[in-house]
Amino acid sequence: MKLYVIRHGQTDSNILNIYNGNLLDEDINDVGIMQAKKAAKVIKNLNIDLIICSPLLRAKHTCEIINTNNIKVIYDKRIQERNCGSLTNTKHDSFYYDEYWNYYSKIKVNNLESVPELFKRIHSFLDEIKEKYKDKNILLVTHGGVARAIYFYFNELPKDGKIEKYLPNNCEIMEYILDD
Repeated sequence: MKLYVIRHGQTDSNILNIYNGNLLDEDINDVGIMQAKKAAKVIKNLNIDLIICSPLLRAKHTCEIINTNNIKVIYDKRIQERNCGSLTNTKHDSFYYDEYWNYYSKIKVNNLESVPELFKRIHSFLDEIKEKYKDKNILLVTHGGVARAIYFYFNELPKDGKIEKYLPNNCEIMEYILDD
């Protein structure tokens, strides 16, 4: 079973370095639309049986553009972006960004979903789809934080817990083998 993961197209929050998370439901911008159209050309030639998409607007719009083969789409809240809590709609420089993406961070932010909580949510989701769709190739249309958590389902966490640099580009497609 192959698992393809694509991060949504660019949003204004992405270029402004604003925490958008799952509470700021914004659309992709013109650059994001172009990124999705470019990715669609690659995805068109992949052997995908099912698309699972975050229900947030930026992921849904990206999915609409890239799904040129009219593959069945399931929307699943479990792969929506991390909850940024009270950081939502604030600039990254208003917080220690590397601590925000540190698995071992002890900093407390009101209603912030911790990195371990995010990993638990995503890894549980991956365990489920591995069982449920054994013989299917799946495309996940999701977000940067979720893509990081997926990466560390397949790869070892750095000793210092810092995962900030593992952010895929907008509309970057990653491929994994999801076997037992």
